[in-house]
Amino acid sequence: MNISIVVPLFNEAESLPKLFEWINRVMNEHKFTYEVIFVNDGSTDESWQVIRDLQTDHNEVHGICFRRNYGKSAALYCGFKMAEGDVVITMDADLQDSPDEIPELYRMIMEDGYDLVSGWKQKRFDNKLTKNLPSKLFNATARKVTGIELHDMNCGLKAYKKEVIKNIEVFSEMHRYIPYLAKNAGFTKIGEKVVQHRKREFGTSKFGLNRFVNGYLDLMTLWFLNKFGKQPMHFFGLVGSVMFVLGFIAICVVGGMKLYALSHGIQAMLVGTNPYFHLSILMMILGCMLFLAGFLGELIIRNSQSRNDYLIKEEF
Repeated sequence: MNISIVVPLFNEAESLPKLFEWINRVMNEHKFTYEVIFVNDGSTDESWQVIRDLQTDHNEVHGICFRRNYGKSAALYCGFKMAEGDVVITMDADLQDSPDEIPELYRMIMEDGYDLVSGWKQKRFDNKLTKNLPSKLFNATARKVTGIELHDMNCGLKAYKKEVIKNIEVFSEMHRYIPYLAKNAGFTKIGEKVVQHRKREFGTSKFGLNRFVNGYLDLMTLWFLNKFGKQPMHFFGLVGSVMFVLGFIAICVVGGMKLYALSHGIQAMLVGTNPYFHLSILMMILGCMLFLAGFLGELIIRNSQSRNDYLIKEEF
């Protein structure tokens, strides 16, 4: 099979027939063998019934229906698990992504050799204040942290080599950073294509400003897990050691000042009443706790790895 198209959706009943008709036309024009996997993320409208009706008339349609809303990451994870095409395309169900982009995305994967190609909505029709400006700030930060030069990392229209989606795990809200997940898994040939962004025809946007706050938090989580997830002692042990040493030096200074005052007959406050003494003790205690946290983290990792996390490209 040439292409699997994964479409996560939530309350998009009105747009689904038109979206599939458009996809079907493009696939037939280019003589692609394909499947469309609609993942119904707990919709409360008639979306699932629409998908059932489409499947009755078209064998290319497959559906996954969640009992409740789990989020886009869960929908993509299950869609990826089902996908069998050589190239996997993801797109939103709101008709803002154009299926006409699919043939070129497919060519870039199959002929140009990209592992992943992300769409770039260079000209957007969203509200500039609530979406465009925060999106630019978000993507600038993501480029800096991940080292991946994509203008629109969160674009829903992407193409993947099948090997990529079978070797990454999309969890929590990490669908925003699939290119980063792919890079961390060793798939480094990541490209970008300018794609058409269309105005929403039906319904309203399902995303608010809170996604940018959550996006930054998720980005920091991914960065930390990638850098220290396998070696927590490198972070907690280092920070703990530095705090302990600074606390020890500080308590030595406090004690030295007290001894100096006593040897010269100078009146000085009791060590136990000196606030710097208590701060020094606190730093040493926190340093020990952080060091132990790193040590325990190493023990847990060493004893909980139930599978090989190292992806093998080739074997003889």
